[in-house]
Amino acid sequence: MKKDATKQDQTASVDASVTEKDAELKAGTLSDGEIAQADSVNTETSAEQVKKRPKIKFFSAGNIAVMAILTAISFILYMFVKFPLPFMFPGWLDMQISDLPALLGGFALGPVAGCIIIIIKCCLKMPFSGTMCVGELADIIVGIAFVLPASLFYRKYKTRKSALIGLCIGSASAIVCSVLANWLILIPFYASVMFGGGDYAAGLAKIVNMVSSLYSKVTVDNFYAYYLPLAVAPFNALRCIVCALITYFTYKPLSKALHWEIKRKPKSDSSKATADTAVNTQEATAADTVGNTVADEETDGQNISETVE
Repeated sequence: MKKDATKQDQTASVDASVTEKDAELKAGTLSDGEIAQADSVNTETSAEQVKKRPKIKFFSAGNIAVMAILTAISFILYMFVKFPLPFMFPGWLDMQISDLPALLGGFALGPVAGCIIIIIKCCLKMPFSGTMCVGELADIIVGIAFVLPASLFYRKYKTRKSALIGLCIGSASAIVCSVLANWLILIPFYASVMFGGGDYAAGLAKIVNMVSSLYSKVTVDNFYAYYLPLAVAPFNALRCIVCALITYFTYKPLSKALHWEIKRKPKSDSSKATADTAVNTQEATAADTVGNTVADEETDGQNISETVE
C-alpha cells in the first residue's frame, strides 16, 4: 500500500510539473506571437518608408548647380546684352532681360532661388558699377519685386493660368517699385552726386536738359511728373512684359532640365533588398527560438517520464 501511495504521489508530481511546463510553453507561444505581430508591423512600416520618396534638400548639389548656371546666364545678360531706346526713353535706361533666368529659377526651385539669383547677379556687377553701386542696389529691389510675387503665386497654383497671373502680379509690383526707387533713391543720388557734385538743384537741371529732347515741356519743377509716368513706368512695363512672355513660353520646355535632380530615379532596389533581408533574419531568429523552446520542453518531458518509470 505504501508503495502504491508512493507511486501515486510521484505520478501527481509529474503531472503537476508537466502542467507547469505546458503553461510555460503556452506563455512562450503567446510571446512569440506578439513578437511576430511586432515584426509584421515593422515590416509594413519599412515597406511604407521604402515607398515614400525622400525629400530633396534645397541646397542640394543639383539645385546649387542649376542656380549657378542661371546666375551665370543672368550676369552675362546683365553685363553685355542690353541696349537703349533713345527714341522712346532717356538714354540711360537700357533695355535688358537679365531677370529672365531668375524667373525660371523661381518657378523651378522656388522664390528663394529666384531672389538668390537676382542678388548674386547684381553683386557680381558691383565691381564694374558706374553708379557707386546705387544702380545695382535699385536693380536688386526691383528684381526681387518682380520675381518674388510671380514665383510665390506659381508655387501655390502650378498651372499655366497661375503662371500668367503670377507674372502679371510680379510685373505690376516691379513697376511700382521702380517708380519709387527712381523717385526716392536714383534721381536724388544722380542729381546730387553724379551730376551736381553735391548740389541737388544744379544736378537736377542737368538731368532736365538731357530729357528735354523727349519732353519739350519738362522743367525742374515738373520733372518728376513727366519722368516717372512717361519714362520709368512704361520702360519697366515693357521690360517686364518681354521677360514675362519669354518665361511663359519657355518654362515648360525647359522644366525637365531645371528639375533634373527632382526627377531622377530613387534607389529603391537596394533599400527593398535590405528591408527583405532584415525581415527574413527576424523571421529565422523567431523560428529558431520557438524550435529550441519546443525541443527543450520535449527533452524535459522525456526526462520526467524516465524518472517516473
